[in-house]
Amino acid sequence: MPEIELSAGTIDYTDTGGDGPVIVLLHGLTIDNSVWRKVVPGLPEYRCVLPNWPLGAHKKPMRPDADLTLRGHVRLLAEFLEALDLRDVTLVLNDWGGGQFLISEGLTGRLARLVLVACEAFDNFPPGLPGRMLVRVARIPGGMKVLLHLLRFRVVQRAPGSWGWMSKTPVPPEVMDTWFGPARENPAILRDTVKYGLSTPPKETLLEWSGRLGEFTGPVLVVWATEDKLMPREHGPRLANLFPDGRLVEVGDSYTLVPEDQPERLTTLLREFVPVASRRSG
Repeated sequence: MPEIELSAGTIDYTDTGGDGPVIVLLHGLTIDNSVWRKVVPGLPEYRCVLPNWPLGAHKKPMRPDADLTLRGHVRLLAEFLEALDLRDVTLVLNDWGGGQFLISEGLTGRLARLVLVACEAFDNFPPGLPGRMLVRVARIPGGMKVLLHLLRFRVVQRAPGSWGWMSKTPVPPEVMDTWFGPARENPAILRDTVKYGLSTPPKETLLEWSGRLGEFTGPVLVVWATEDKLMPREHGPRLANLFPDGRLVEVGDSYTLVPEDQPERLTTLLREFVPVASRRSG
């Protein structure tokens, strides 16, 4: 797996290569890029770039002084796109919604399109009751370590209010082990996770940033899960209406992790949204 050295540390990523339109796919907290394993095979004509973002399932810890606040992650994402010289990017977010704030930071020069798939939005950072509980646990010394050890057990993973609300389709145990293992086994990665978890800006700040999303004039596809337990259903149309060229598609029989529950549907939507013929020379 290739790596790139950025200001915060080393980021590893998957790159399918080729000269097709570039799609960058991001994941959520304590998840790695394997959440897209059912989607990427259906996109052979595209160059798919999938970083393992430092949100808790990354394999190499960031530097101790790295800015891992929400805003710090947004700026790091812009740095990643620049370092790989990715142009005319379709940025796809699921679960973690921080990438949308490239807009409020004025860092959209490399973006052509945006796809928001059942992700954090407005003041829903971290999302829902589980997100708020996670922050409370992170504030307790040793709390996150205990939680990660409990998540070894399948019954805890599938419990309502826990990971049972992330996907209707159970994630295979070997995949979840790659998600929870790094922070459970490496104190420095656990430190990174807690740093981000405790960095959520005030609601007023989040809403101010969200108020600037309409400055992005490129095409935006909002894909929302109608049965989502974490991302309010009304956020889907509310997000789509913010953008001059926004469109909403609602997907049934899915929770937040649409790439797990409805990968074929999501793949089709991406193919329709980013036609290969739209590739630009750069």
